[in-house]
Amino acid sequence: MPSVRTVATADLDPAGRAAIRRLLDLSFDGEFTDDDWDHTLGGQHFTVTVGGMLVAHAAVVQRRFLHDDRSWRGGYVEGVAVHPECRRQGLGNAVMAAAEHVIDRAFDLGALSTSADGRGLYLRRGWLVWQGPTAVLAPAGLTRTADDDGGTFVRIVPGGADLRRTGTLACDWRDGDVW
Repeated sequence: MPSVRTVATADLDPAGRAAIRRLLDLSFDGEFTDDDWDHTLGGQHFTVTVGGMLVAHAAVVQRRFLHDDRSWRGGYVEGVAVHPECRRQGLGNAVMAAAEHVIDRAFDLGALSTSADGRGLYLRRGWLVWQGPTAVLAPAGLTRTADDDGGTFVRIVPGGADLRRTGTLACDWRDGDVW
C-alpha cells in the first residue's frame, strides 16, 4: 500500500503546488483549466510520491449543497489524478481512501463529478450516482444543470445528511464547471 501524504493547500510550498498542477495537466491531457485548478485549492490534498515524483493526487474542498430545503456542508472531491505510467496500481484507491476518511469525519456528505472514464473507481468505492436532478444556486437563482445529471456522485456519511437521492441536489456557485 503506497504511503499517502495529507497536506492543506496553505501548507503547500510553490514547488509542491507546481508538481500537483503538472500532474493534473498531464493526467487530464491538457484539458485541466485554470478554473479547475482554482476549484482544487483551499482544502486538503492527498498525494503519493514514488522515487521523488508525484504520481497520484486527490483534494477535498468544502462546498455547500442545497437538498430538501436544507443547506448541507459537503466535502467535494477535486483533482483526482494518477500519472499515466502508474495507473492500475491502486494509487487512485489510495488517495481516495484518504479523501474519504476526511469526508466521513468532517462533512455531512461527500460529492464529486466524474467522467465516464473515472466512473468505475467511484462505484467500486461505494459512491452512489445521484438519481435526481442537479442544479446550482447561480447569481440568477436556482438553475438546473441537466448536463451533470448521471455524472454526479455522493458519499453517504454515517450520521451525516439524510439524502433523498431522487430529489434535487444543488451546489454553490463558482466560475467554470459548477459541478
